[in-house]
Formats: sequence, C-alpha cells, structure tokens
Amino acid sequence: MVLATPRGRRYCRRLRFWRRREFLQTGATATAATAVARRAEAAEGRPRLRTALCDLLGIEYPILQSGMGGVAGPALAAAVSNAGGLGVLGCAFLPPDEVRRRIRETRTLTDRPFGVNLLLHSDMLPPVDMSRVPAGVVQAVQDALNHFRRRLGLPAASARPEGLPDIVPAAIEVILEEKAPVFSIGLGKPPASLVERFHRAGAKVIAMVAALDDARAVAQTGVDALVVQGHEAGGHRSTWVKRPSPQHADVGTIALVPQVVQALRAPVIAAGGIASGAGVVAALALGAQGAMLGTRFVATRESLAADFYKQALVGRDGDSTVITDAFTGLYARVIRNRFVDEYAASGAPVLPGYVQSVAAADIFGAARERQDTDHYGLWAGQSVGLVRDVPEAAAVVRAVVEEARAVLRRLAADVTVT
Repeated sequence: MVLATPRGRRYCRRLRFWRRREFLQTGATATAATAVARRAEAAEGRPRLRTALCDLLGIEYPILQSGMGGVAGPALAAAVSNAGGLGVLGCAFLPPDEVRRRIRETRTLTDRPFGVNLLLHSDMLPPVDMSRVPAGVVQAVQDALNHFRRRLGLPAASARPEGLPDIVPAAIEVILEEKAPVFSIGLGKPPASLVERFHRAGAKVIAMVAALDDARAVAQTGVDALVVQGHEAGGHRSTWVKRPSPQHADVGTIALVPQVVQALRAPVIAAGGIASGAGVVAALALGAQGAMLGTRFVATRESLAADFYKQALVGRDGDSTVITDAFTGLYARVIRNRFVDEYAASGAPVLPGYVQSVAAADIFGAARERQDTDHYGLWAGQSVGLVRDVPEAAAVVRAVVEEARAVLRRLAADVTVT
C-alpha cells in the first residue's frame, strides 16, 4: 500500500499539516481538527488508542487525570483536556465561589470536555460534630502534634479544632449551574437523585471506588462509569466510610479491575499504579475502558503542587510510599517521611476525617513555607517509581499515548495467537 512507504508517510504528514491549517484559518473547532489528524493517523497505519469511553466522555484518548485537591487546577485540567484526555479540576474543600471561578477559568483555556471533582465522604455530609469527639482523644492528638510543633518552633496547642465548613451542597449547586461536562466523585456514594440531576443538566457522572462491594453499590446509583482504584494508588482510599484498618479496601489494581468488570456492566476506568502507556494497555487488557493517572500528573509544570513536592517525587522508587491516616484521619498513600513514622510511633489516635488536617494545619503550613519534606504530606502512589522528570502535562499525555501504541505494536509482533 502506497501510504505505508516513506513517500506515502511524508504525504500524510503534509496532508495533516495543511488540513490543520485550513481548519484554524476558517475558525473550525479543535475537535474537528483532531478528527482530521485521526484520519491521517489511520492512513499511516498507526494503531488507534480509542475505546467506547472516549465516545461517552467526548475525549480523544482513554486517559483521565485524577481530580486531586490542591494539585489539579484550571491550567492542569485544561492542558490534559487539550491534549486529548480528560482533565479534572480538584475542588474539594473550596468555597462555592472559588469552584465557580475555577470552572470559568478552565473554560477560557479549553473548549474540550473536563471534569470537576468533589469528595462526598460521610464525615463531610454533614460535617462531623466536633463536640462529640471525646476530650481525651483531642488531647492525645494535640500532644502528638506538639512533638512536631516543638521541632518546628511553633507554639503548642491543646484546643479542640474547629470542624469542617458545610460547603459541599453549595459546591454541587455551582457545578450544576455552570454545566460542567463531567462530575467526578471521590470517597462517596452519590444519591441516585443527585446523579439524575446531573444527567438532566447534560453531564456525565463518574465515581471512584476501592472495593467490589462499593462498586456494586455505586453502580446502582446510575453513574456513567466507575473509577476502580487499586491499592497502589496515591492519596485517599476511595471509600465513603473509614475502614477498620489499612488492610481493608486494599486490593491491587490487577486483581480488582477484572472483578468489577466481570460483576458489573458499567464502564470501568482503572486507577492505581498507572503512569505509562504500558500501564494503560494493561488496564485495557484487564477489561477497563480507560485509565486514570494521578501521581504522574502531580509532577508536571501545570500542577499546583509546590515545586519542592514535585521534585520530591522525581527519582523515588515504588517502595517509598506507605498508607497512613496521620495527615487527614483517613487512610491515604503518601511518601514515607518523619511525620508518618513518628506519629505512628506515638500511638496517638487521629481525629475524624479531614478534621485531623485542620488540627495539624499549622505544622503543614510551616513545612510548606520551609520546603520541608519531613513534615509535609507528599501524596503519591507506587507509580512514583516511574516519575523521572517534571514535564508539561500535554507531554505526559503524548508520551503515554505513543508508548501505548508502541506496546500494542510490539504485542502484535511478538505474541502469536493460535
């Protein structure tokens, strides 16, 4: 076939260039230009990396960026979406006006679909009543935290910390009003009525789960897709009630994803330990229709993470993380540091979900100001062992896509099916 020759490939490249230029000059949308590029790629014989999830969400590649609070702002979400994936704004704990501002800013940076993520944990809906937490628990927590305050030169504390503000319902209303294309849920089971409201507004709903039973429960609410989080994932275990120990909801991605795929009809997006094209192909082989990457996107230029946090991820190995509840009161995977080890050694309890982080906010704030990785929460999954640089987010998407294509070509050449 002529298009498979060097001359044919040069022709396709020129064709792709001029058609893109024509679309830009005539004001055509980026989506139309992408369609032209897709046809040119098909003419060149390059493997397509596309699943039914792409049609569901209106994206080019089955690659999603995790909606990480404090990390995933408008620049990161827009960069991922513009590159053909689904960028997701992390809006947990943001006041409604800030949620609205970030959605509108994202719209100025991309005309592609994007998501907005909130956490719907039971400790937030409604927020925990701190007056019900025993005084002895509060004192034990503050005593443990005072150990770190002394080291950092901060004043000791003993007061009962304030509870969380009740802002999630208002944030939901903002996301509906702004007609965000995708509502992304972490650590929560949405009411079916809420899912239906988003559907009436024209939005898709995806929700993250970390156990098969939770997947069954969330699927019944009518969500459009499930993000199935293996234990390798960074950040919080996506359960809406804290489990008895870190060993609960602790199934690896390669085991959990096919269990959910076999048990349910909802499309599955794999998460946990994925930071490369090979990981995406592996997720598809397990029956998922897409993959969500978190840790890899923390270490990008558009990420809101502090520079010292990004650099702390570079060059680590996969054994450098641990699951702890010392930072927020809920189990989460982070880079092991002195805060994790010494809090565990203290034997102190933790406060309810996220109130723990309110109590320790002075410690974490001082650590951030001093670029102190020993006392700061460095959220990361086991895929941190694949992070070697801090590129632009679009470069990550391109690299993942190209590696996935290369893996598919290699498998087609190396694996014989008889």
